[in-house]
Amino acid sequence: MATTLSAIGLLVASNPVPESQTNQAWDVLLDVQAARGGPLHERLTAALREAIRTRRIAAGDLLPPSRSLAADLGCSRWAVTEAFSQLIAEGYLEARTGSGTRVRWSGDDGPASERAPVPAPHVDPPQFDLAPGLPDLRAFPRRAWANAVQSQVGAVAFTELGHPLPEGHPRLRELLTAYLRRSRQAVTTAQNVTLCSSVTDAVRRLCRALAAEGITAIGCEEPGWTRLRTVIRSAGLETVPIRTDEHGLRVTDLADHPGLRAVLVTPAHQFPRGTVLAPERRAALLRWARETDGVVLEDDYDAEFRYDRRPIGTLQGMDPARVVLLKSLSKTLSPALGIGWIVAPQRWTAHLRAYPGTAPPVLDQLAFAGMLQAGDYDRHLRRLRQRYHRRRDALVAEIHRALPDLRVSGIAAGIHLVLRLPDQVDSADVMTAAVSLRLADLRGYHATDDPAANGLVLGYGNLADPAVGDAVRALRDALRSAGLR
Repeated sequence: MATTLSAIGLLVASNPVPESQTNQAWDVLLDVQAARGGPLHERLTAALREAIRTRRIAAGDLLPPSRSLAADLGCSRWAVTEAFSQLIAEGYLEARTGSGTRVRWSGDDGPASERAPVPAPHVDPPQFDLAPGLPDLRAFPRRAWANAVQSQVGAVAFTELGHPLPEGHPRLRELLTAYLRRSRQAVTTAQNVTLCSSVTDAVRRLCRALAAEGITAIGCEEPGWTRLRTVIRSAGLETVPIRTDEHGLRVTDLADHPGLRAVLVTPAHQFPRGTVLAPERRAALLRWARETDGVVLEDDYDAEFRYDRRPIGTLQGMDPARVVLLKSLSKTLSPALGIGWIVAPQRWTAHLRAYPGTAPPVLDQLAFAGMLQAGDYDRHLRRLRQRYHRRRDALVAEIHRALPDLRVSGIAAGIHLVLRLPDQVDSADVMTAAVSLRLADLRGYHATDDPAANGLVLGYGNLADPAVGDAVRALRDALRSAGLR
């Protein structure tokens, strides 16, 4: 990313401003340092919002085109379009075909500090959900969950209805231990299982534990989950991008960062590339951890959903002394449950217990324990594997039919794939044109500039089966609007 963005960026159009056009916000200083440490598009959003609130950019002012602004600031166009989209949703900007993006918000006549916030205008949700990150919410096992909750409410002792234990309920930890040994070939005891609310929460807790051991940086897959990089930086640790390719993390690149002792990986199904960490790299990664006295944070992402073969076992099972296993129910049941777990060596478990977070509600923990014990969770996962396998096959077939010249990448696993775009089509233009689709730009998951990042990450977890064909046709129309020939 251009270094000019770490200081004050100047909004100047690449083309001269015609004298006949007035009220154009083309010469406004934007302080993008205010949200130091956050992602660039968030810092740019905050800087624009502040300029509008303080009326340095007035109602009706025309902003530069996103392409021109990105070129002048030396950043990707995606960062600019994300900032514009956020401010349009909040009611600060409006975009009209043929007239550009203008400031909509004017506030009242009082001082800026006393102006009432403008409510965001109502925006209808996109018709088709092709964004990654959600499972099939229609498939949530309502009956099994309701039965499990009802059973636990009737059986739980009143002494267990107080505050949750920071490490989680012992019954669920015992059942999770048996499940992870059986299904993921993990090596652990209940003593080393700590419950949390999500993988994000797990990483946040682990950052405190790592800092207590003097570890100040974590290697992160490039590209990878932006949210986790943000959590790491917010905890005061540095994120070090480590490149990935068709075989997963480039483990040899770790040698370029002497002193690095922690790395976060998704070996079962890399996000967003959709690759699997190759066997020789798994061995090399564990060897690196031993040689550096380091630790591997294994996000067991999408491990349950492999369609071409049985899922591979965990790294944690290969070296439980050097690997911390992270997982949640967000992609298998629902993120609304807020249940996840950390399987850590005793050394790190002691730190986690010293810096506890908030455990999931006791009744929810016990309900999930009931599903595990009754086999309902295993049956649910089997149904999901069949459903997602069929849906992925249908989606890939529709893409090949409607967009035969585009390439789909990623193994037959998980609930997302990557659609690569040709050079003449900018993913930012597709995002703008796809008004009926919820999409994700591949560039948004990169921490560094990568000319090969022109693509879309298509999630099919929460896409209704009958809508697959219509969704792909809507995607084709958006691509054509963005210049696909």
